[in-house]
Amino acid sequence: MPAMNTPDDAIQTTPSRCEDGRINLLGLTRTGLEDYFQARGERPFRAVQLLKWIHQQRVTEFSAMTNISKDLRERLEREAEVQLPEVVSTQTSRDGTIKWLVRVASENCIEMVFIPDEPRGTLCISSQVGCALNCTFCSTARQGFNRNLSSAEIIAQVWLARELLENDIAGRRAITNIVLMGMGEPLLNFDNVVDALELMLEDNAHCFAKRRVTLSTAGVVPKIDALRQRCPVSLAVSLHAPNDELRDRLVPLNKHYPIRDLLAACRRYVQDDAREKVTFEYVLLAGVNDRPEHARQLAALLADVPAKVNLIPFNPFPSSGYECPPKHVIDEFRDILMAKKIITITRKTRGGDIDAACGQLAGKVQPRSRRMQLRQSGRSAPLATATVTLPAKQLQS
Repeated sequence: MPAMNTPDDAIQTTPSRCEDGRINLLGLTRTGLEDYFQARGERPFRAVQLLKWIHQQRVTEFSAMTNISKDLRERLEREAEVQLPEVVSTQTSRDGTIKWLVRVASENCIEMVFIPDEPRGTLCISSQVGCALNCTFCSTARQGFNRNLSSAEIIAQVWLARELLENDIAGRRAITNIVLMGMGEPLLNFDNVVDALELMLEDNAHCFAKRRVTLSTAGVVPKIDALRQRCPVSLAVSLHAPNDELRDRLVPLNKHYPIRDLLAACRRYVQDDAREKVTFEYVLLAGVNDRPEHARQLAALLADVPAKVNLIPFNPFPSSGYECPPKHVIDEFRDILMAKKIITITRKTRGGDIDAACGQLAGKVQPRSRRMQLRQSGRSAPLATATVTLPAKQLQS
């Protein structure tokens, strides 16, 4: 297996301390909070109290946590904080989709999206500031890569969305499903993502069922196996091509983890649950991967994989170089797969008028190389949208 090269920041974690040195408790799991309190001579049950206050009651001021002693509250105020990122703007699509621009540390902004589709309400969240994978049809890739989000910045998106939706003047709307399909490759931010996933599933925090939380990956094979061991939520794979030659061009990660190895990892991921399937996402690009022979190749590829396929009509963005196929081409592709008994759904485009559809999320990413140049010169860096060349470092799998 060839070594995989990724940006330096892609294998680093973001410190959980706030600017004033206090630790941000928002991203700590139950185990993390138990360790935090035990180190201070407190009983482990304090962790459950904090989880409920922060994530279920959404209380961020320790002084309001009334079942905690006054002395401990005062100590928490000195040493810790519940710090949330800032919601910069909100856009609402004609179809009801909502996109929020959220400012995180390092002068960057990420995007998160809520997609209402009764009776479901799906929240799509980001795991990195930008993305390093350079998939050619994705707007996020054009932004460059800055850093991983901390566990606090990931779970904060769920916290903020629940707060905003429950206080919306249009009426309370519930989040029933979470998908890590926003900006970034989640498995290149493995530890922070898993901590956030544990908080999503934790009974004393957000209490989602595993089947209601989906992680989407371009195919970081060793980390798929690690996720199966640590936190086996539903898995989606961004496939987009039925053969290595084409996928090498569309999803450069394929050069490190080719389709054969990726599908083997997918089989391992669901081998313990006969009811579980891996979702394969396939963006249809006119004249590129949408021909009947591609559909037949895909059907043969997935014949022995517990699979369902989401066909995604390409959502355009400026200078992408791609177009969406006409409806009859999409329908023919779907029908070929279904004739081979592969569950196939054509995903409805949602939020396209506000650039909130699949592949359109861009945020405002300050690429690391440019930021460092300006810092060294003593100038501040503007928010950038250009693609940059990033330093590389071997990923330890």
